[in-house]
Amino acid sequence: MSSMEEVETEETVTCLHITLYHPCQEEKQVFRSLKFHKQERCRVDEVAKFGRDSNICHYNLMDTRVSRVQFTLQFFRQLNSSELGFEIKNMSKKTKLLVDNVELDYLNKIDLPWKCIIRFGDYQLLMQRQDGESVDYFEICFELSQASLLQERHLPSLQPISECGIFPSLVYSQGVKPVEMDENDL
Repeated sequence: MSSMEEVETEETVTCLHITLYHPCQEEKQVFRSLKFHKQERCRVDEVAKFGRDSNICHYNLMDTRVSRVQFTLQFFRQLNSSELGFEIKNMSKKTKLLVDNVELDYLNKIDLPWKCIIRFGDYQLLMQRQDGESVDYFEICFELSQASLLQERHLPSLQPISECGIFPSLVYSQGVKPVEMDENDL
């Protein structure tokens, strides 16, 4: 056997690409403790904690308005599947966490979609998963955006959502007006 045949194939590692935006980043440097453009390897049994307390959180946001632990990310494998993913849990008692347009209260958690925007306060984080095979490690890679992620993706800013889950601004822009109905008319 040649030496090339003896070398084990290397497993690919799931990477969570996180693009960050804060309107005051230039003045306040709220992301100054994060390492940008570098894939950071994490063990799958670690919970990635984001917040302002550097004694608890591995990923620090340098802002007094951020909770000591704002949210956590945990890597997992779907039951009876080889699919790997992340779940996000809101750890802030004061601030709701929005995953796309799903609102999470304190201790609520949800599976992270393949690509989504996380919002809390003035923070916007675009998270996109790049799938891999490793069940021992995952990676996180940070990028910084100079422009609002909501404007780049043409998403509405924080607006009330109607009971049917349709954004009023999207409906009105298409020329459709709301119609009031009695529940007996359904």
